[in-house]
Parts: sequence; structure tokens; C-alpha cells
Amino acid sequence: MKAINVPAKEQVSEQSQQLFEAISKKMGKVPNLYATIGYSANALKGILEFEEAFSHSAFTAKEREGINLVVSQVNSCDYCLAAHTMLAGLKGFKADEVIAMRKGFSSDAKFETALQLAKSIAENKGAANADVKDAFFAAGYTEAALIDLIGIITVRTFTNYVYAQTEIPVDFPAAPALN
Repeated sequence: MKAINVPAKEQVSEQSQQLFEAISKKMGKVPNLYATIGYSANALKGILEFEEAFSHSAFTAKEREGINLVVSQVNSCDYCLAAHTMLAGLKGFKADEVIAMRKGFSSDAKFETALQLAKSIAENKGAANADVKDAFFAAGYTEAALIDLIGIITVRTFTNYVYAQTEIPVDFPAAPALN
């Protein structure tokens, strides 16, 4: 199988290099996953814009981390689990809360319905369990929240699949194994 390596800055287009500069200013570095997506400037620009669009969604930054974690767990993405475990910690989640979210659970009953729906959507390739979807709406979420949730799942699934196809080095501390 052809090995995919993390590209050096000079191995990508000028447009990707400009995006790398913006990422580096925001994050302090260009994570290996974004660098690898940078082989395609269109893909990198698109995923960054799509991800940014959900920063104004029905879900808070902390909730988005939970969704990122449960989807990455379903997709067995060591890279995204490592990155989002670290980010969840920076957003104030404790280690046991991170583990719970990876399993689809939360101490917030309403948010747990969103995690369960995200998990069901990811596990079933979009065809979520009807009871789980009904619980999401019964908890008070709207149709707009459902579409936002699907968008967040889509962003994370894209990065999960990039990692699955490239197996690039993980440049974040490894996420703990689930018991």
C-alpha cells in the first residue's frame, strides 16, 4: 500500500501554504492532519470553512467537542480522539467526562440525547435509530439543531476518513483506551 506522508510546506500549493499560515497563527502549529489535507487546497479550504460555520450552531464549543469525540470513537480515529481529548480538556472537561462522551453519555440529559443521536447517525451511516431521533426532539432540539448535528458529524467523519486512509503520525498526546 502506498504510504502517505505529511507534506512539507513546499510540497503543497501556494493556496495551501497560505492556509497553513492562518492555521499556524490560530493554533500555534499546523497539525499533521490539516497539513495532509493540504495536499488539496480545495479540501483544506472547504473543511476549514465548513468547520468554522458550525462555531455558530445550535451547539456550544464544549458540546461540539463531545460530538467530535463520540463520532471519532465510532470511526476508531486515533488522531481525532487524541486531538479532541486534548481540546476537550482545554475547554474544561474532566477525563471521566471525556470518556463518557466518547461512549455517548453526559451528565446533561439533554446533551446526552444529542450524543446518542450523533453516535447512532455515525454507526448507521446516516440512518439513525428512530427512537434516538425522537428522544433528541423530545429533549427540546429543533430541526435546525438536527441539521447542525449532521454537519458537525460530517466534518469529523471527513477528518476521520483522512486519517484512516493516511495513518499519518498523531501529533497530540494519545487518548486513553476505553475500558
